[in-house]
Amino acid sequence: MGGNQTQIKFVLLGITESPHLQTPLFVLFLLIYIVTLVGNFGIIILVRMVPSLHTPMYFFLTHFAFTDICYSTVISPRMLADLLAEDKTISFTACMMQLFTFAFFATIECHLLAMMAYDRHVAICHPLLYVTIISSRVCWQLVASSYLFAFLSAIIYTWCTFGGSFCGPNRIDHFFCDEVPVLKLVCSDTHSSEMVIFAFVTINAVGVSVVLLLSYISITRTVLRMCSAQSRARAFHTCASHLMTVSMYFGTGFFTYLQPPSSHRSLDKVASIFYAVLIPMLNPFIYSLRNREVMGSLGKCGRRLLNLWQHRRFLSSTT
Repeated sequence: MGGNQTQIKFVLLGITESPHLQTPLFVLFLLIYIVTLVGNFGIIILVRMVPSLHTPMYFFLTHFAFTDICYSTVISPRMLADLLAEDKTISFTACMMQLFTFAFFATIECHLLAMMAYDRHVAICHPLLYVTIISSRVCWQLVASSYLFAFLSAIIYTWCTFGGSFCGPNRIDHFFCDEVPVLKLVCSDTHSSEMVIFAFVTINAVGVSVVLLLSYISITRTVLRMCSAQSRARAFHTCASHLMTVSMYFGTGFFTYLQPPSSHRSLDKVASIFYAVLIPMLNPFIYSLRNREVMGSLGKCGRRLLNLWQHRRFLSSTT
């Protein structure tokens, strides 16, 4: 990437160019972003405050909530600003950094989903060895390795996307700097870059999918051998939230990235809104409303705060 490349500016066309839709969409996506922040920060704070949630499962969940906050923040503020702004230009460097950070946190999230599946596999299939296998040290090693691999992958994605020559149109038909719409603006041959990106996305997706598949095959076999119907229901209920998140995240991700470049179409923008904006908002609800431990801890924290407020109110009224 030469010095003249960094002087290039792109124009993000956004979600829609229709003026009468921009204000309602701004309000809608602003509310979604606020709920995303409140919900995911709430999960992190709750896990930190409640000792009974200091387990590997919730350790991974706090990192999952953190990555949801980060990669939603990479996309949403810029998207919201562009919905109201007349000038939708973005510099070459800012565009490149947006793709890098988005790819970084999205890759971490994929790996965290695999780790959470492995955690459930050990908890259900090897409960007596759970504390030994999923120790605190192992948890930190797994998370650190996912951050390192995601960093290297994001560098490769970004270099392959922005390493070519930009000498023609500068209008990106998207609401953020994603690799597919940016590559369409490259003047030089992009076939090798597309193949490298496709290969790395496939390696990530296949690797994570294998862990998910093997974990859930093992879980299903173990659960079906359980004698108690109540134990089977409890085990499946434990995995339900994770399976729902996996289905939504990988369904839209595969649709967007694991198809030939010539097949990309306008529905990609809808799929991108779903996995980049909506899923980070939905995850806290999926993991809290379907989780008795989280709901119980929320109830205890709520009662504790209410009692504290009533106590302070009583003290202030007596003075």
